[in-house]
Amino acid sequence: MSETDDQFAGVSSRSDKHSPRVDEELEHEIQGMLKAGRATRSEEFREVEPVVEGEPDVGSSPDSTLVGGVPVGMTEDAVVARAELARWLVRADFPADGPGLVEAALDHRAPDAVVAELERLPEGQTFERIGDVARALGYPTET
Repeated sequence: MSETDDQFAGVSSRSDKHSPRVDEELEHEIQGMLKAGRATRSEEFREVEPVVEGEPDVGSSPDSTLVGGVPVGMTEDAVVARAELARWLVRADFPADGPGLVEAALDHRAPDAVVAELERLPEGQTFERIGDVARALGYPTET
């Protein structure tokens, strides 16, 4: 390799987030895993347990697009809507009334669909948490 633009041989394959010494330490730590094709921890309790053959996959539902399924009493659409509302409203935004939550969503640059949904909130009611907002908008909640 040539030395151009202050680049030395092998430097391009190194990280620029930390020193070469740390790169070498990190590389040394994963050598066993790379060569063995499996984790090489000496403490077995740190290993992830494999899924037992024949056991159902608890991470997802076959008829749902949501990982982990849907809580009892809720629909998939309600879970998605509640998650989208919670994405744009943080804990510090509560307690607040409907207009206060609309303003908070606008401050967080929420999409128009989320703002329009929050504008449907009944007037004169204070909401303590996102679950209260979802109930007021008519979404089913967990039972």
